[in-house]
Amino acid sequence: MIYCLAHHIISPLGDGSQANFEAVRAGKTGLRYYANRFVSVEPFCASLFTEPQAFVPLCIHSAEQAIKETNIVPSDENVVLVLSTTKGDNLDLLSPAQQIAEHFGNRNKPIVVSNACTSGVCAHITAQRLLESGIYQHAIVIGCDLQTRFIVSGFQAFKALSDEPCLPFSPERKGLNLGEAAATIIWSTDKQGDWRLAAGSIHNDANHISAPSRTAEGAFRCLRDVMQGVQPEDIELVGVHGTATPYNDAMEQVAIERAGLAHATISALKPYFGHTMGAAGVLETIICMLTAKKQFIKMLSGFGGVNAAIRLKCE
Repeated sequence: MIYCLAHHIISPLGDGSQANFEAVRAGKTGLRYYANRFVSVEPFCASLFTEPQAFVPLCIHSAEQAIKETNIVPSDENVVLVLSTTKGDNLDLLSPAQQIAEHFGNRNKPIVVSNACTSGVCAHITAQRLLESGIYQHAIVIGCDLQTRFIVSGFQAFKALSDEPCLPFSPERKGLNLGEAAATIIWSTDKQGDWRLAAGSIHNDANHISAPSRTAEGAFRCLRDVMQGVQPEDIELVGVHGTATPYNDAMEQVAIERAGLAHATISALKPYFGHTMGAAGVLETIICMLTAKKQFIKMLSGFGGVNAAIRLKCE
């Protein structure tokens, strides 16, 4: 079995998981209007750090804070680093992971998971498979992305961004807001934490390069997989992608209804953090752990038809 030993979030809402959780509970948001953040980019609304951050130091800081809460030695050969990111450090995916591993003196080859918006959840599933195989005992999963002119202009080209705070699942939703953050979860085969990573699933519905399946086939299959042996009423919370784009929100609603989870509380965190891309599946899982009492599901979907879901249970 795979357990969460520790976690950490750093975002514009604060430094530390509890600080971010309390900010959300208080209704605070990191979303701001930016008129001149990047050259030749239309104004946009996003959750960005006040001062520009460097990718590798931000990842290291988050990982160090989480590691402090455990007794693991990050340089040990039984520890693996898994980095979730969609754009890395200026589109460099591998070398940042290598730099982070070198900082901790870890000689194992770090693993980079870059699978569009599902990267964070896929990173958890990757860590789960590595630990269950017996190759490693601990996995440090870090999720991080920082916004750039390239990213913002790309989403604007898709007409996917809103210049106002996003409204997931609202009839008045206009699109998503981007965000910046780094988050870390340390998974282990040691039972030292309350939350257990009980199941994970990844499916590609092969529907379209950027549009989600109208029938939510991929997302539904992920939910069906992670709910094996579990009754729908046992799930108290579903953490959704909730981008506030018309088609993605509609697809998630279909998937939830098909899976018999319409009764569950829905957690949509983009109005607080924005879409933190590679960090989303890590950051939002942490907030769900701090919110739920017994059992929840975290689901994400992304470009290329990818879908992923995990189920966590409190022992």
